[in-house]
Amino acid sequence: MPHHPDHDHEIENLAEFDQAVAHGPLNGYRVQSVDLTDRTAVLLATDTADAVFLGCPMADEATAKVRADGALVFPPVPDLPFNPYRGLLYTPEALFEGLAHDGYEATPDALGYAWFRRTRTDGDIFASMLRSIHDDAISDALDEHLRNVPVVGVMGGHAIARGTDAYTGAARLGRTLARAGLTVATGGGPGAMEAANLGAYAAPHPDDMLDEALTLLGKVSSFVPSVTEWASAAFAVRSRWPAGGDSVGIPTWFYGHEPPNAFATHIAKYFANATREDGLLARCTAGVVFLPGAAGTVQEIFDNATPNYYESRGEPTPMVLVDRAHWTEHLPAWPLLQSLARGRSMEPRIALVDTVAEAPAALERLRAATASG
Repeated sequence: MPHHPDHDHEIENLAEFDQAVAHGPLNGYRVQSVDLTDRTAVLLATDTADAVFLGCPMADEATAKVRADGALVFPPVPDLPFNPYRGLLYTPEALFEGLAHDGYEATPDALGYAWFRRTRTDGDIFASMLRSIHDDAISDALDEHLRNVPVVGVMGGHAIARGTDAYTGAARLGRTLARAGLTVATGGGPGAMEAANLGAYAAPHPDDMLDEALTLLGKVSSFVPSVTEWASAAFAVRSRWPAGGDSVGIPTWFYGHEPPNAFATHIAKYFANATREDGLLARCTAGVVFLPGAAGTVQEIFDNATPNYYESRGEPTPMVLVDRAHWTEHLPAWPLLQSLARGRSMEPRIALVDTVAEAPAALERLRAATASG
């Protein structure tokens, strides 16, 4: 099989397909979820030996021909609310398609959650296989999107409401980190996660844009009782201030009762929460800021501390915990983290600060210490 360096062997849209066939055969290529129904003549004339077609609609004669060449064809799966072979990350527009006309319950995101709830306990191996294929495709797309990009994670409670000081602080944190040239990554849900993604979205705009957006969003403080109203308020902000800054959200249908937020411009949504949690933290190469949270945030702190402790991801990634009282008295994760770090290479890579405004400077200090060795 011919070797194609990097990801040049993956074809994820029609333009890449046309470019590839213009240069010769498709031997060894992997074509992901590209509609080839209008490329029958090209497929009939092109050698596709050892190629793999993942969920690519094509005419029957084209399917027969590429199979005769020796290609593997995984046909599209009918009647699914998601594409298990997708080659690209989700966008807010894709997950919330139909929101304005039919409400959240009719969107691909809600339909995906409904399918997950129906199939996750019935023991159907076909459904579990589809979930696994989907999540692997999402991980591949996420790796491609974040290659050679400094990523900083922002973790925190999902219950932080719009219109609160905590939400405002998280949004300003996201903006500061994005303006420093870092890609903000969150768990992709509501609360502190939405706020950090909002801040990154606001980064290219004047400072007063974020203040105005926070005021508008504060009129719909939570996704309860209406996800439709909550998400619509976010899209209204995006419409008023288009061309926002990039960031990543990594939510899960495991917690599908919590919708993804519309300010993460690229969304890696998973079915398997364990895969999502580990993948999110593993990709935070520039460090992680932990805002006040509950059980989920505590889990993320120690999920991130474990590979740092064992140095299983190379250099320890900086960790900044925000709100001294929260992490030393209310949920005393900081003393335990200090105990783990003592005498290890991760010890100079952790910090505790009182306010969210102090977090960017603390992260920068830790990153500088990591770079200096």
